[in-house]
Amino acid sequence: MRTHGTLTRWNSDRGFGFITPARPGDDVFVHISAFGSGAQAPRIGELIAFETEAGPDMRPRAVRITRAGAQAGKGEPSRRRHAPRAANSGSFQLGLGKVVLMLLLTGGAAFAYLQRDALSEAIAPTAVAEPAPARSPATPAPAPAPAGCDGRTQCSQMRSCDEATYVLQHCPNTRMDGDGDGVPCEQQWCH
Repeated sequence: MRTHGTLTRWNSDRGFGFITPARPGDDVFVHISAFGSGAQAPRIGELIAFETEAGPDMRPRAVRITRAGAQAGKGEPSRRRHAPRAANSGSFQLGLGKVVLMLLLTGGAAFAYLQRDALSEAIAPTAVAEPAPARSPATPAPAPAPAGCDGRTQCSQMRSCDEATYVLQHCPNTRMDGDGDGVPCEQQWCH
């Protein structure tokens, strides 16, 4: 039931006060939240229309307050009723956006995993794409050396048995033929 009264006490530090109703009876507790967000601070002696509900301590408290001079139906309480829905829909949209983003990332990762063979072939360079060096047909050139004498002397620095054999035969100070039989890197490359 809607009634009215006058704000007789107000504690601005703690945000509550008491309204003395126009009808005889006990003062009614009022909290700052009943005035609505963005409202001006209440003033002692201000005429207030309100409804009462039982509070947590089962005593009556003022709710849905309208100040004198405010138009009914256009005040803060009507906006407050719609605000939770707007907040909920915003959080729902934010949550939905996160779900969609996670689905896109998961789908992209799955696609990349399934296409890994095709992707690795597309990225890897092929030997056919390199042009062969031009040779003169009149003089047959000897086979190009697999490696030059670039300071490599040990088996761990070689990439194949042919390369190790060439380096052993053409380069000084190599340490690839431990038993001196002319076959380099027997344990690693030239089995």
